[in-house]
Amino acid sequence: MATPLSDSSLSPLRTIAVVGLGTMGTGITEVLARAGRDVVGIDVGGAQTARCVAALESSTARAVERGRLTGRERADALARVRTSTDLRDAADADLVIEVAPESYEVKQQIFRELDGIVRPGTILATGTNALSVTRLAADSARPERVLGMHFFNPAPAMRLVEIVSSVLTAPAAVAAVTDLALDLGKEPVAVGDRPGFVADGLLFGYLNQAAAMYEAKYASREDIDAAMRLGCGLPMGPLALLDLVGIDTARTVLEAMYAQSRDRLHAPAPILGQLSEAGLTGRKAGRGFYTYEAPGSGTVVRDALTPPEGGAPAPGRPVRSVGVAGSGTMACGIAEVFAKAGYQVVLAARTEEKARAARARIGASLARSVDRGRMTAQAAAGILERITPAGAYDDFAGVDLAVEAVAEDLEVKRQLFATLDKVCRPGAVLATTTSSLPVVACARATSRPQDVIGMHFFNPAPAMKLVEVVRTVLTADDVHATVREVCGRIRKHAVDCGDRAGFIVNALLFPYLNNAVKMVQEHYASPDEIDAAMKLGGGYPMGPFELLDVVGLDVSLAIEKVLHREFRDPGLAPAPLLEHLVAAGCLGRKTGRGFREHAKR
Repeated sequence: MATPLSDSSLSPLRTIAVVGLGTMGTGITEVLARAGRDVVGIDVGGAQTARCVAALESSTARAVERGRLTGRERADALARVRTSTDLRDAADADLVIEVAPESYEVKQQIFRELDGIVRPGTILATGTNALSVTRLAADSARPERVLGMHFFNPAPAMRLVEIVSSVLTAPAAVAAVTDLALDLGKEPVAVGDRPGFVADGLLFGYLNQAAAMYEAKYASREDIDAAMRLGCGLPMGPLALLDLVGIDTARTVLEAMYAQSRDRLHAPAPILGQLSEAGLTGRKAGRGFYTYEAPGSGTVVRDALTPPEGGAPAPGRPVRSVGVAGSGTMACGIAEVFAKAGYQVVLAARTEEKARAARARIGASLARSVDRGRMTAQAAAGILERITPAGAYDDFAGVDLAVEAVAEDLEVKRQLFATLDKVCRPGAVLATTTSSLPVVACARATSRPQDVIGMHFFNPAPAMKLVEVVRTVLTADDVHATVREVCGRIRKHAVDCGDRAGFIVNALLFPYLNNAVKMVQEHYASPDEIDAAMKLGGGYPMGPFELLDVVGLDVSLAIEKVLHREFRDPGLAPAPLLEHLVAAGCLGRKTGRGFREHAKR
């Protein structure tokens, strides 16, 4: 019979056993020891315990070198750790954290053995990120004392800890473990028991889509990873992150998520199974999506898929002058980028008044750069001098490259391309900055579809380094080469992708945002909890709801609809909550209210 659990039955969590001394278990052991806890690290093999000790010695030595620990603190922390290969050495622990392989059979065996070893008051925590905590608890003789304590890798650096309760978990156990997480300097987020919880529940769907995108040969691994790093500010690209997490681990998490959701977005991409079965599980194996210097190394080395270095670039067309069509934020930013790179720019809008106002906004942007010491007043004046405002597209007659940055409306863009076809000289390259519409539809509005290409800049264009270069099935090779060369001259990182909805970044970003909305809609977690989880657990610069309010809920909904219409995947259908907020006029910062309240601009 289970022992009733009350606050008084819980002893302070001073002695903690960590079962499983792989990368995660070793990291948790270090966190606990540095926070003054006595730790028993347990693993089935002596070789693994020895590797754990060596890793702790190395990691803490680096901390001393970097001034994060004193020599005395390091010695004390290491003295608080002892290792064992016998689970019975967990007998005196106040808390046991299990970080064994993601297998019900393995974890349930550990919990059954612990039931006969530990004291009645001991709390049992599983570090799983994929398996059901409820199922593990139900198999224990003390289900009210079983919960999830999900650290993130690397545990010493990542601040998030998800505290996972099952329907059987006693509140006093949750409170005790939450207090411990706070004492460790972590940010605990309380979540319910479902595969992936909050952070991995959103993260692994995104990683899976990136793997499927690569498997479909839509874009190279390097371009997919660069696009998400440079376009979204993420610390790692998705394929590099899969290698770090472990491709086998990702497959296990996704299988568990799919078993519950039946959402095709969670069905593991076949390439994950192929790589796992071949033993190519990522960094730990020395090879996954990338090839590494050695097993366990983070140093990528060249392989057969690595793009060649240098070499003669394909011949393109000469570009000396650029026309930018539009007067909004993107048009102004793009015109500024080209002028800074030395191009003569014609900035054309529907009226000369709008064009002059746009040029004035660019002047204000340059003035801010002068105020911040990023350029001299003379340089700013020279850049602005290269921008000529125009109230008609006839002034594009002499440009070598025309870049359209008008409203994201296909009919508006088609009409503009029909005009550019008439006014631009033969051989001029015509580019659209669309983020979600078919480039080929713009091309077909002209008599020269071979000259049309996508150049998707990111906002704010002067700061963001990424440009998605979008070829249609009709785009000429020298047009593609021209735009790649121009991207280099304006100091942007170009990634190649085909003409399909969302290209790389939006096709991966917006389903992730939509899934976050579904979490709130299902009352699984709040916007604040989800934002905290993704920033602290995933290293995202903004949480999904912060980003949705900045982008605009109406813009997000429009992109979701385009993705759903193109790919016909039910998992891409816009969340009803997103549709309801847009219908109510709650569009984010621009209206003063979205998922949060904002001061009106």
